[in-house]
Amino acid sequence: MSRVLGWLTNAFPIWVLALCGWALIQPEAFIWFLPWITPGLAIIMLGMGVTLTLEDFKAVRTMPKPVMIGFVGQYTVMPLLGWLLGKAFGLPTEYAVGLVLVACCPGGTASNVVTFIARADVCLSVVMTACSTLAAMVMTPLLTAMLVGERVPVDAFGLFKSTVQVVFIPVALGVVLNRFFPRTVKKLLPIAPLISVIVIALICACIIGLRVEEVKASAGKLLAAVALLHLGGFALGYSLSRLMKLPEKRSRTVSIEVGMQNSGLGVVLANKHFVNPATGVALAAVPCAISAVMHSIIGSICAAYWRWRDGREPQ
Repeated sequence: MSRVLGWLTNAFPIWVLALCGWALIQPEAFIWFLPWITPGLAIIMLGMGVTLTLEDFKAVRTMPKPVMIGFVGQYTVMPLLGWLLGKAFGLPTEYAVGLVLVACCPGGTASNVVTFIARADVCLSVVMTACSTLAAMVMTPLLTAMLVGERVPVDAFGLFKSTVQVVFIPVALGVVLNRFFPRTVKKLLPIAPLISVIVIALICACIIGLRVEEVKASAGKLLAAVALLHLGGFALGYSLSRLMKLPEKRSRTVSIEVGMQNSGLGVVLANKHFVNPATGVALAAVPCAISAVMHSIIGSICAAYWRWRDGREPQ
């Protein structure tokens, strides 16, 4: 049973790609999920929290260098790259804002799965995801306001409150549950990653379904910009790590953490804080939804390549 659950979880890019493709053809199959987007993300964050202990956070002291490199990449390289790509492609304001928003989000929970497939450092991945997620309470609102505040009104405090509600509180609750109810948590752990994968796929499919025409109209430039954002994150994360002389496995981990974002958080924040008052539509959520598909595909390709390369090297 655990092997089947693991296989289904590792197939997360297929889930996301399949449901988003289905949403383009039959949007009504997914738009019902709209009221559940925020609770869905909270469930994902709770699922992440129950995998963590206080010892995981203390582990930062044993590997400060890769954590710091990843943090710098996550909250400098990605936001600036998102801003530059929005300018370079001349994206409409709402799409440019969405691209920056998702670039300012913390590392995605799926990065831990990709790290495992890539035979990288899973422990480091968990620590980095936890650190960037907690830092997102301040960094995501602050960086978003700095980079797009001149183009659209940004309620930085509102973003902060929303991030606390859907990220910090569920993660903290998960850590508490793991601390005081370990036996119950242990029973739930095998199914938690698969639930997270299904929920993020539904979130992305819902947003795509709600914005089918807009996605089709801007597909070329928007897809290219989002793809380059994540390709740049993977490449720069790996290059910076090797430049700083990190071992191969840790370099892979930093690459994955920098290149993969919490796109679900971007969707929730866009839907709540970047709705166009004239149309009542949050187009800024579209790049975030596309981001989930794109980083899943790129991450899986990188992981498969690294795994293949390890198999070719002499033992």
